[in-house]
Amino acid sequence: MEAALALAEEAYAAGEIPVGAVVVKDGAVIGRGRNRREASHSVLGHAELEAMEQAAASLGDWRLSGCTLYVTLEPCPMCAGAAVNAHVERIVYGAEDEVMGACGTAVSVIRLPRVFRPALYKGLLGEECGALLRRFFAERRK
Repeated sequence: MEAALALAEEAYAAGEIPVGAVVVKDGAVIGRGRNRREASHSVLGHAELEAMEQAAASLGDWRLSGCTLYVTLEPCPMCAGAAVNAHVERIVYGAEDEVMGACGTAVSVIRLPRVFRPALYKGLLGEECGALLRRFFAERRK
């Protein structure tokens, strides 16, 4: 999660919503991502999608079986759906997202009937992840 938090700091410095993500398999980081929606002008510029794409390229397979996705903010429905479809084994996130969190806070994409269900761990470095997001949005509101 520390690697994901460092990527979130990079996003913050670039003026992006500070979310970072890494995909780990067998103890090695095989995918990294940070939000890039502003820079790429893309609705798909989410940290999780970037990290999962890199991981899939690294593995040469779209299936991310045996992988853990670490992300600083609870995935949105799009990213949680991508993780489910990629068969990510575990999702670990820091801060909850009361508005768009799709791992149980606002909705639960990962618990839909008849879909692959990743294990879920929440709150890892949650205070640090949440503080970065709060600082970013407080500065935006000024």
